[in-house]
Amino acid sequence: MSFYDWHPIGQALAAGCFTWGVTSAGAIPVFFTKRLNQKFLDTMLGMAAGVMMAASYWSLLAPGIEMAEQMGMVPWVPAVVGFIGGAVTLRVIDAILPHLHVVDRNTPEMAEGLKSSWRRSTLLIAAITLHNVPEGLAVGVAFGAAAAGAGGGATLAGAMALALGIGLQNFPEGLAVAMPLRREGMSRARCFWYGQLSGIVEPIAAVLGAGLVLLMQPILPYALAFAAGAMIFVVAEDLIPEAQREGNVDLATMGVIGGFSIMMLLDVALG
Repeated sequence: MSFYDWHPIGQALAAGCFTWGVTSAGAIPVFFTKRLNQKFLDTMLGMAAGVMMAASYWSLLAPGIEMAEQMGMVPWVPAVVGFIGGAVTLRVIDAILPHLHVVDRNTPEMAEGLKSSWRRSTLLIAAITLHNVPEGLAVGVAFGAAAAGAGGGATLAGAMALALGIGLQNFPEGLAVAMPLRREGMSRARCFWYGQLSGIVEPIAAVLGAGLVLLMQPILPYALAFAAGAMIFVVAEDLIPEAQREGNVDLATMGVIGGFSIMMLLDVALG
């Protein structure tokens, strides 16, 4: 039986495991070095931001708007409500969950969320894990929307393109966990373990997202916009500031352009 014949929950789980696998691959360089070229890392982070921005529109918002119109809704209402809801939800989680947050070049990072006695390494892992939740959710919602057959440009090929794009941008996230832990003196094996562990929420969130939209099809346009708002929050709150804090603004910006173009190509060509 081909992937196209799988149950959408199984498709979402497989896609989530793929994106988790790429996060794991991103942690592999920790076995060979303690430090990567900062310019390369900032470019990759910029690319991750670009991928998420493009995916938020072509894979989530645009199909959601078309779907809402076909369902007889006022098209902009689910888009605006869902988008703001996704961003606000991530902001609330961001305010509660203890994690590290980039500030600027002179103040590299600070703990956010409720006060905690967690170690710096734990806070770092929590930060990347928080990033991965909306990515997994977006993948699951995309597969659920394709299976629901509600139209609006939500196709299985488009969902697969979204999973591929998010997988590509997960590579630097694995690096972003493993490398700082290695510089702190943690063993290579533990650094890899925690690097890949930060992505384990993606298949879980993917299954949750697909299941919800299959059970409650009328919420599909809202769910797609919700996932988009959550992803854009991560881009604006963390990825772009992190990519620019070492001063590699031009490289980070070109990374954003490159990532956006890659995801746009994937979605338009395959979707």
